[in-house]
Order: sequence, then structure tokens, then C-alpha cells
Amino acid sequence: MNATYDVVGLGNAIVDVIAKSDDAFLQRHALAKGAMTLVSAQQSERLYSDMGPAIEASGGSAANTMVGVASLGGKAAYMGRVFADQLGQVFRHDIRAAGVEFATPAAKSGPPTARCLIFVTPDAQRTMQTYLGACVEFSPDDLDPAVIEGAQISYLEGYLWDPPRAKEAFREAMRIARAKHRRVALTLSDAFCVDRHRAEFRELIDTSLDIVFANESEILSLWQVASFDEAVRACQAHPRRIWAITRSEKGSVVIGDGLATHVAAERIEKVVDTTGAGDLYASGFLFGLSRARPLIECARLGHICAAEVISHYGPRPEVALATLAAAKLGG
Repeated sequence: MNATYDVVGLGNAIVDVIAKSDDAFLQRHALAKGAMTLVSAQQSERLYSDMGPAIEASGGSAANTMVGVASLGGKAAYMGRVFADQLGQVFRHDIRAAGVEFATPAAKSGPPTARCLIFVTPDAQRTMQTYLGACVEFSPDDLDPAVIEGAQISYLEGYLWDPPRAKEAFREAMRIARAKHRRVALTLSDAFCVDRHRAEFRELIDTSLDIVFANESEILSLWQVASFDEAVRACQAHPRRIWAITRSEKGSVVIGDGLATHVAAERIEKVVDTTGAGDLYASGFLFGLSRARPLIECARLGHICAAEVISHYGPRPEVALATLAAAKLGG
């Protein structure tokens, strides 16, 4: 079946607020370094008032991934809930300007557009404090079935599994995609997210998913094992799934048809900010899959995209990834 889109992403529509920080700041505010933590509107305001000079940029994990797909030359769409406020307008403008279709109507009532405060320490680790705002009310009413039916791959953000209505939307999106024999991908998003939803994520792997993205801590949490090798063997026990597991500077391990392959990370002069690294890895991998490329090449594309985004501040590419990928892969 012909596809209108390569990938459609469903996730939290968030505006990122990124600032340099230090470990003393994290300790003073009792922030879990390197993790994403959900906070209230009041906590968000308190942290914002105490953080240093910041860069504001539209973000959200799945949204960043779709921007990367578009930058590679893919046809990407996105669904996420924003409020009819200034940040909502900023988000809509930014993602459309990046070449991603975003037609979800803005909410006229309820909480404001979500924001994520990101504190980047000198070791390039990012600690995220997220106020979900309008995201928590994402529901099946926000889905466009025609877009899901017309996308080769529907990419779901694990972070959005928390709100009950959003969970309903994800299950409906999976049902729509699978009815049209389209593929469904899930990113596990965060080890704490896996801790909260382990049983349900395992059930989705058994019944509804074709592709799973995770980092090392997330995959260990998913299978509740102590070593990475044990986690890989657990993934291999599900040979009908494609697994893309990132390991920072160690590269990634890709598992398809039960076979595991290590793919080296791209060399980079200096890591500036790891925000968006996993998101952009998924961009390259999904784009490669949409072009029926071998899994190893999909992973290489992922590493090329991730290397670009960690070389500067912010979660989205600053150069055309299509040009970069062509230079690295020879076309």
C-alpha cells in the first residue's frame, strides 16, 4: 500500500527551556541528574525563576524525532496537544517551519502548553523537569485516522503513556495502524517511565509493536536484569520485533530476526549537550526503515543524526541532515 507519510509521531508537544547548570544547582533543588521528572506548575515556576539565562526551543521527544525525519528528506507528520497560547503558537510555527505536518487543533480550554526545563551540566548531561500542561489531555479526539493510516510507521512516545486519555489515544492509534498493516514503533523514553509501566510495555511488545527504541538503562529496567548481555538475550527472545538500543559513546545494538549487531557511534570532537540524542537517533533509524535500508545502515543513520545534535545546544539539528547523511554514507 502506498504511503502518504514515512513516519507520524505522537507525543508530548513541549517547548524546551535550556540553560547551563552545575551539580550544585541540581543538588540544591534535589533534582535527579540525567532523568526526566514530572513537576507541577508551581514547581516549574520556582525552578524557572532560579535558573540561569536560557534558550527557548520547541521540543518534545517525538516532535524532535519527526523534525529529524523531515531534515533527512522524509515526509513526517505529528500529533500532540497544545493550548491556544503564545507557547502553543511557537510550537506550531517551529514544527511546521521544520517541514513536519502538524494539524492538531489548539485547545481552547484547560491547562497551558507544556514546557520542559532542561539543565545542562558541564559533562553534557541533561536533567529535565517537565510540566506537561495541555499534554495530559491528549485523547483519541486529537487523532487524525487518515494520517495514521497513510504513514508507513507510527512512532509513539513512551512519556505519553502516563495520562489515561493519552493511553487510550495510543491504543486507538495502534489499532488503526495495524488494521492497515502499518508498522508501530515505541520509544521507552526513560527508565523511570519503564518502572511505572513495565507490565503494559511488555504486553505491547507481545501484541502490538514492531519496533522498540531504548537506551541501556531503559532496556535493563524493562527486563529487570543486571547486565546488558542479559537484556539483549531477552530481546532476542522476541525475534519478530526490531530492537534499537543506544549505549551513548559505545554506539548501539540492533536486533532483528533475533540476531544482535553492534554498530559504532560516530566520532565527534566535543559533546556539548546530549539533549535530543536518542530522539535524533530514532530519526535516522526510522528514516532508514522507511527506505527499506538494512538495519545496520539504519543504525548508522541514527548515529550520524545523534552526533550532529549533541555537537550544539538544543534538541534539533542545525544543519540539513540529508546533506550530512549523504556525505557520510556516500549518497
